Amino acid sequence: MDNVHLISHPVLQHSLTLLRDKRTGIEEFRRHAAIVAQIVLLEATRDLPVSKKSVRTPLASCPGEQLKEDLVLVPVLRAGLAMLGPALEILPRTPVGFIGLERDERTALARAYYQKFPTDLKNKRVIVLDPMLATGGSLIDTLARLRDRGARDICAACIVIAPEGVRALQKHYPEVAIHTAALDSHLNEAKYIVPGLGDFGDRYFGT
Repeated sequence: MDNVHLISHPVLQHSLTLLRDKRTGIEEFRRHAAIVAQIVLLEATRDLPVSKKSVRTPLASCPGEQLKEDLVLVPVLRAGLAMLGPALEILPRTPVGFIGLERDERTALARAYYQKFPTDLKNKRVIVLDPMLATGGSLIDTLARLRDRGARDICAACIVIAPEGVRALQKHYPEVAIHTAALDSHLNEAKYIVPGLGDFGDRYFGT
């Protein structure tokens, strides 16, 4: 599928398998969610702009590079919080915006209950953190709100995605890239990803 970047890495696949296993407890689930999230984020930031910087090692001067500070992370509450901590471990100076979306279990539509974004999104790369892309409703709603705030360079970092969500996203925002650990088979009648890993937020937060 266009603009879907499926990440292949043995460490990622090992951790993803444990996330899928219904016997995995909360401690192990959190640990391996962090591992998968960091690998996905590293791939999503592969083409970040850098500037040249010279430093002095204990032995000599050495040319190097540093990230330009033009990145914003936006976790989709609540499940996106599981990816925020691992992201800030590798990008500790990055500003963070928040959007709270809740899915109506009857209609599977997302309802926004909170949003707070940094200023000047127009000149920033925005990475939306959302572990599960199912119908695409939450991500599409998030992108619309970010666009309203001026964001133009946006991508999504997910753990597991479904074809239905990808098609919905490409219909509305074909330019937005999705970086993910897995593209699964389909959604079931309850709009859950199959084979998936269950309700990510419930398994991560113990609810």
